[in-house]
Amino acid sequence: MTGAADTHCPYCALQCAMQLTPVDAAGSPPGANPVTVSGREFPTNRGGLCQKGWTSASLLRTPDRLTTPLLRTDGRLRPATWDEALGFVARRLHELRAESGPATVAVFGGGALTNEKAYTLGKFARAVLATPNIDYNGRFCMASAAAGANRTLGIDRGLPFPLEDLGGAQAVLLLGSNLAETMPPSVQHLAGARAAGGLVVVDPRRSATADLTSDGRGTHVQPVPGTDLVVLLALTHVVLAEGLHDATYVERRTTGLDDVRRAVASWWPERAEQVSGVPADTLRAVARLLSSASPSRGGAGAYVLTGRGVEQSTQGTATVTAAIDLALLLGLPGRTGSGYGAITGQGNGQGGREHGQKADQLPGYRSIEDADARAHVAGVWGVDPADLPRSGLPAVELLARLGTPDGPRALLVHGSNIVVSAPDADRVRERIAALDLLVVCDLVPSETALLADVVLPVTQWAEEEGTMTSLEGRVLRRRRALHAPAGVRSELEILADLARRLGSPVHFPTDPAEVFDELARASAGGRADYSGLSHARLDAEPDLFWPCPATPEGEPPHPGTPRLFTRDFPTADGRARLVAVDHAGTSDDVHAGAPVYLVTGRVLAQYQSGAQTRRVPELVRAAPEPLAEIHPLLAERYGIEDGAWVRLDSGRGRAVARVRVTDAVRVDTVFMAFHWAGEGSVNHLTSDATDPVSGMPGLKVCAVSIEPCDSPYDDGSDDGPHERALPTGAGAAA
Repeated sequence: MTGAADTHCPYCALQCAMQLTPVDAAGSPPGANPVTVSGREFPTNRGGLCQKGWTSASLLRTPDRLTTPLLRTDGRLRPATWDEALGFVARRLHELRAESGPATVAVFGGGALTNEKAYTLGKFARAVLATPNIDYNGRFCMASAAAGANRTLGIDRGLPFPLEDLGGAQAVLLLGSNLAETMPPSVQHLAGARAAGGLVVVDPRRSATADLTSDGRGTHVQPVPGTDLVVLLALTHVVLAEGLHDATYVERRTTGLDDVRRAVASWWPERAEQVSGVPADTLRAVARLLSSASPSRGGAGAYVLTGRGVEQSTQGTATVTAAIDLALLLGLPGRTGSGYGAITGQGNGQGGREHGQKADQLPGYRSIEDADARAHVAGVWGVDPADLPRSGLPAVELLARLGTPDGPRALLVHGSNIVVSAPDADRVRERIAALDLLVVCDLVPSETALLADVVLPVTQWAEEEGTMTSLEGRVLRRRRALHAPAGVRSELEILADLARRLGSPVHFPTDPAEVFDELARASAGGRADYSGLSHARLDAEPDLFWPCPATPEGEPPHPGTPRLFTRDFPTADGRARLVAVDHAGTSDDVHAGAPVYLVTGRVLAQYQSGAQTRRVPELVRAAPEPLAEIHPLLAERYGIEDGAWVRLDSGRGRAVARVRVTDAVRVDTVFMAFHWAGEGSVNHLTSDATDPVSGMPGLKVCAVSIEPCDSPYDDGSDDGPHERALPTGAGAAA
């Protein structure tokens, strides 16, 4: 055990502050949590935690915690020594690369990795494996938000302002985010908008967040699934047609007004109502509400915020772009108390994409195709820039190519459970089965780990030092509260060991503070510049936002940048770009064979693929199984009763779930959360069609058929849940 540690929650990007206090093991019952969790005062959570945060210590002693490497022999995973496991991995990587070239090895990362681990993984892929094929599960999370922000604002930082700034806003337009369930402590920052009647929630489902608009506290806009972009185009049409935009701001700080004006001219509210189902009067009222709250009209401030509900779409980048266009026309970005932001989902979804896990990026949010960026990073790594690979395949395409004649033959997975979280999951499982080598680093036997040839047990949040970057660009210190179980290693140690075994001369430090110092040097001069930061400085000043560049010797350190765009935008001329977009519709619309929309999302008690939260007893009791929410009229049409079982089919796959009959969903829609594996995994149904700009899959909306069934597995097959059992002796609570 170590002493009490001030750290942050292991789950979402809100990164609630908490304190972990070690418990005296001698006086504790067997299996008791090794630390107690208490909320810690911090600007984002103000001492509060959600149900997942309060129960997070259970993860540290989950009964099936992995504590020894596993190696597949004769079709079964068995315990192995570290030397045996890493020796096997290095030997197979060497053989496969010799046979098929460096691109035959692919790497898949995760948005929960610390900045230090994300950086090291990208460095290992490029400088040791020399493969272009690295991407991460953030491609399923923030890719469209990133693409939209980069092309309009010149930079991608989820919230370009501190979250607490929201508290003084008169109006907040929230599209595709259920904050009340995904980030409950954040809801307190919406109090000002709610008090003013200015909270507008766009969601086809009456979520817990949409319920916050009741009793005159705001407006719930409930569009046809997949038509959020139409809502935004209509709002922009009203703003321009009625002269509600900030003409001075637009003239001085943006370009592209005429193009946007032409693009939205055809989306008058009555036409938008025909497509989106949102009444024209509601669209006009919301546009006028936002305008009256804007600073140019004397309002107290307004924000436009987007989340995965509108971004996980084949037109996600266009939707984000339209949201930013609307914010720019209202004169919001760069003004304290107003702005545009994208609500990052995963714990380190922001930092994870800044330092080298994305297929086209180098540390510091640099383009891997930029010659100067390649030279700078290669200099830090001590390699020839010419030896660095170019851009690789984005996540969905990468997974689709696994095991194909021209695709990767080996895959290394870090911090991701892709057979549950990726779209069209049955196809992903098929591609994984075609690999020659699958290596998974994980702390529990996730569904992906149980398919691996090699499983490597790694440290988790309370057992490691490092940094995370929150949804607002605040760089946070993760601190160790206790030692990892015997036999568990950090991914920094694993990657350094593999680099050595592969004969690489590149230096891989394993001390997180030293890794961060190298990351800082590699990021220097990039858009996400961390060069003025260090573990020591973050310990002394726990409130620093990137960019935070290093300053010349003798000058005071840079204070960080809590708010972007206050003077100009990081574009060639300092102006933001208004970009014209149009609605194309969902890639998988309803039709005769699949007449119902499926929309996906989260529930309060579970997180992501559920690999962690489905192992916490309190959370399992709160949300034990996937539910299919359907409207009473739809239930009557199909003869389905509350609590009965239904089977959903999309043509790509099938899922089975128990029904909850509720009027919270539209009559044409079924809602399911995506936290479960096996027959209840909603990603058996979802489409892997992607946004042409961002590579983001359309996870949120697809078309399904629905029919009652007597039991989860009454389809005539002998297929049950896909999970395999953990081999005896492979892991135990320490």
